[in-house]
Amino acid sequence: MTDEKLSQAERDEAAYFAERAAAAGVGRPLSQGDTPPAPGEPPTLFDVQEMELNFGPQHPSTHGVLRIVLKVDGEKILEAIPDVGFLHRGTEKLFETETYPMGIPHTDRMDYVAAATNNHAFCLTIEKLLDVEVPRRAQLVRVILDELQRLSSHLVWLGTSGIDLGAVTPFWYAFREREQILDFFEEYCGARLTLNCMRIGGLPFDLTTGWVERLLEFVDDLPARIDDYEQLLTDNRIWKRRTVGIGVLTAAECVEYGLTGPLIRASGIEWDLRRAQPYECYDELDFAVPTRQNGDTYDRYIVRVQEMRQSVRILRQCLDRLEPGEIRGKVPRVIKPPAEEIYASIESPKGELGFYCVSNGSNRPYRMHCRPPSFINLQALPKMAKGHLISDLVALIGTIDIVLGEVDR
Repeated sequence: MTDEKLSQAERDEAAYFAERAAAAGVGRPLSQGDTPPAPGEPPTLFDVQEMELNFGPQHPSTHGVLRIVLKVDGEKILEAIPDVGFLHRGTEKLFETETYPMGIPHTDRMDYVAAATNNHAFCLTIEKLLDVEVPRRAQLVRVILDELQRLSSHLVWLGTSGIDLGAVTPFWYAFREREQILDFFEEYCGARLTLNCMRIGGLPFDLTTGWVERLLEFVDDLPARIDDYEQLLTDNRIWKRRTVGIGVLTAAECVEYGLTGPLIRASGIEWDLRRAQPYECYDELDFAVPTRQNGDTYDRYIVRVQEMRQSVRILRQCLDRLEPGEIRGKVPRVIKPPAEEIYASIESPKGELGFYCVSNGSNRPYRMHCRPPSFINLQALPKMAKGHLISDLVALIGTIDIVLGEVDR
């Protein structure tokens, strides 16, 4: 670059910053209402003490391609705005290009940590549209798969949240049990992550020989394993310093934001679709809905751990009630629902997961919209983060338990 061009660039830069300074009022005399700088206060650029930072989208603690635009004053967060869309794949539009059964594998890819519950919500919606009755055995097996998936999802959350806050050991404990759950999935349907394990009207396969007996042994061992997690974290003073009082949400704020799952239950609201709007055979089962009152990151941890214990109760009851029978209801070979609109939802590990389907009478949905808990719950992050430190942001992203495939569906 020549000296002439360099000097021109310098002149342009000087003019730009002079214009910015004039717009901000820097260098003008103090007028009525202006506050003079405090004696000894260090000068700041354009009289502004804020700094804007990018947190992500390439950051290990955002658990995917999530970008947070931060405004900070030192280490203190003044504003945290989620910027989503880096993983967008147009899944909802893909539903309109495929037949109803071909849409099931697409649901796996939205929440790839909890594929079974996504399969279930989608199938439940189409079954409601068709008015199909699911056989008793299929209902029980579906609930078993859902609760195993809830355990698997919470174990992933527990292990990764521990690593985010410096507790490495719980990761190895949690993933030990998760691997066993994935082994059960693999034996049932041949897949470990994206399961495609349900069909409209029921199930694709029956359980293999010995599967129930092996699952009973696992269920009997699991409460002691959960005790191990709690011994590592629940009374750990470092864990509590990083989570108690962090990201507090009141019950009213949870309702205002439309939050569901562990977030709303940790704020004292006993809302769980398995109880409030029972589906399959949940209304026959005996289990509690864990709640807490403080609405902070620590309470959300406690709620999830207690939910794991309740999943063990549900699994035992379902395994005891399991009897031979049909695994799929009467569904036409070519699925063409009547021209109607329908919404159905379930309680996924992260909250309310629902599908809104518009049928025009053809073998493809005219419109399919997903109500994902990760996307809805993420909108509370600015409220949760304001006033906390940048280091707390890692704990807050983890406590929401988002999956970006569901956010950027």
